Amino acid sequence: MKRLFVLCTCILLAVTLTACSKANENEIRIGINYELSGDVATYGQSSVEGIEMAIEEINKAGGINGKKIVPIKYDNKSEPAEATTLANKLITQDKVVAILGPATSGSFKAEIPVANAKKVPVASGSATADDVTVTSDGKVQEYAFRVCFNDSFQGTVMANFASENLSAKKAVIIMDSSSDYGKGLAKNFKENFVKAGGTIVAEEAYVAKDTDFNAILTKIKGLDFDVIYIPGYYNEAGLIIKQARALGITAPILGADGFDSPVLVDLAGAEALNDVYFTNHYSSLDKDPAVVKFIEDFKAKYNKEPDAFNALGYDLAKFVCDAISRAEKLNGESIKKALEETKNFVGVTGTLSVDEFHNPVKSIVVIGLQNGKQVSSIKINP
Repeated sequence: MKRLFVLCTCILLAVTLTACSKANENEIRIGINYELSGDVATYGQSSVEGIEMAIEEINKAGGINGKKIVPIKYDNKSEPAEATTLANKLITQDKVVAILGPATSGSFKAEIPVANAKKVPVASGSATADDVTVTSDGKVQEYAFRVCFNDSFQGTVMANFASENLSAKKAVIIMDSSSDYGKGLAKNFKENFVKAGGTIVAEEAYVAKDTDFNAILTKIKGLDFDVIYIPGYYNEAGLIIKQARALGITAPILGADGFDSPVLVDLAGAEALNDVYFTNHYSSLDKDPAVVKFIEDFKAKYNKEPDAFNALGYDLAKFVCDAISRAEKLNGESIKKALEETKNFVGVTGTLSVDEFHNPVKSIVVIGLQNGKQVSSIKINP
């Protein structure tokens, strides 16, 4: 009886292992490492909604070369250290062939050493810092990619928009000095605004989680300036805008894609969000048929209007899956090569080609707000 029990156990184990092996052969595991809680959770949550919608569409259409995509999703809690831990877990334990996310530059950069060491591609839809895909000494991060433009491009575009479209000659910068994102944007805006003949009359700084900006705003109120540039995230930007308007500061306020969150309106109040402009990846005002269809499908699935992070997440998943479908083998090195060879990929946030630095060559949008609503959208090509 004992021998029979052992024999039956071995047969059952063999059948189970065979079934699992066959199931794995018909699956492609992709990691999702995003900020689903914590300080910048709205970016991660929106990105993942777009990602899951894209994967659902791909699987419904037959998957990738007949294989079903299986997303493995974790919350990095908006913490770079946690993002690193999860990247290790996704690669070594969950055996993913690529990782999507995180959303922010700091957390995305934290997982790149793991990706390079394990030779598994990682890609972000919204990590815009200049040194995400290229190190400070000019070396390309071999396994890191993104589908968003970088901060140099954002800062340059907004400086030119201020000079050319708003006829601004004097600007104030109020920067988030605690983030690479804020510092990078401020640097590029300043350089290009001055190059265009403008003057920076004041530079003020705050750190993430500050809530009272009246000292800064009172200090600049008496200065002569045409625009205020706030390179930072919606958490603080919303409060700065509200407090600035309450003090009677009516100058146009400029920002970047960190403004793109419904929480901006909650924090600032719709009445304060007049003459506010920010660079972004996508606008719901775009009448391109692909954009219109995406908006309709997204509203049908989630019963709300999509934001730029929804669109970027959607494009990110489609971009990586497109490369996987073209890869010679289902491994990190082959997928990396396919990502590098991407040309004219058509996404909701624009058509992109990957350059030698693993950055996308694509257009950018400047969005104008009145009473908290998008009223204008200008597309600018690279």
